[in-house]
Amino acid sequence: MTEKTTHFGNQTIPEEEKAGRVHGVFTSVASRYDLMNDVMSGGVHRLWKDAMMDWLAPRNGQRLLDVAGGTGDIAFRFLQRAPEASAVVCDMTEGMLEAGRQRAGAREIGDRLDWVVGDAMALPFETSSFDVYTISFGIRNVTRPEDALAEAFRVLRPGGRLMVLEFSQLPNPGLQRLYDLYSFNVIPRMGQAIANDRDSYQYLVESIRRFPDQETFAGMIRAAGFDQVKYRNLSMGVAALHSGWKL
Repeated sequence: MTEKTTHFGNQTIPEEEKAGRVHGVFTSVASRYDLMNDVMSGGVHRLWKDAMMDWLAPRNGQRLLDVAGGTGDIAFRFLQRAPEASAVVCDMTEGMLEAGRQRAGAREIGDRLDWVVGDAMALPFETSSFDVYTISFGIRNVTRPEDALAEAFRVLRPGGRLMVLEFSQLPNPGLQRLYDLYSFNVIPRMGQAIANDRDSYQYLVESIRRFPDQETFAGMIRAAGFDQVKYRNLSMGVAALHSGWKL
């Protein structure tokens, strides 16, 4: 029988190895993850996450599941805009969740936020138990993104909403080449200087290039069962927001 393979950056590896390798990457960078995001994007990732909340428009009473939520950036924003909502952060890496818990300790969140270790492809939650599902800069690291989308559809209640924030592709080939030059030459060096980990950031850059473009990914969301699927480019397509509804 032919062994199933997937990509880990530019490497082709057996599917069963990817989760462990991704876990290793994020365990390595957890303590410096937020700082590296600021340095790599010049702080622009904060504007992208705010744009995500603007489109999402959180409401009191909603229950959010933030997958690959790591250090809590999205959950904190969601609860700040909807003080009577609740949220669960689910991540496969305990180190990322611990970094998030430490950040949450400085905020008055109370019992509205839970932290759960779990796999995006096999979520440890009941069917139809959340109003909103978000995943930010995480789905490209999943071994089978289509399985993660199917799980998102499963755990959302009817009328629930999916929103994905992910690095994407610039529609202008010239700008894409310039962005590639920056990404491959600068970001791994930043990873070495700030997080003492060049290899993890080399993988992250390569994983961005492997991720489907906006239209292809929108098709994957529709194939998972979602309706009213739309996307918005951010920073000319460096990142993109995808939205879909479980109707």
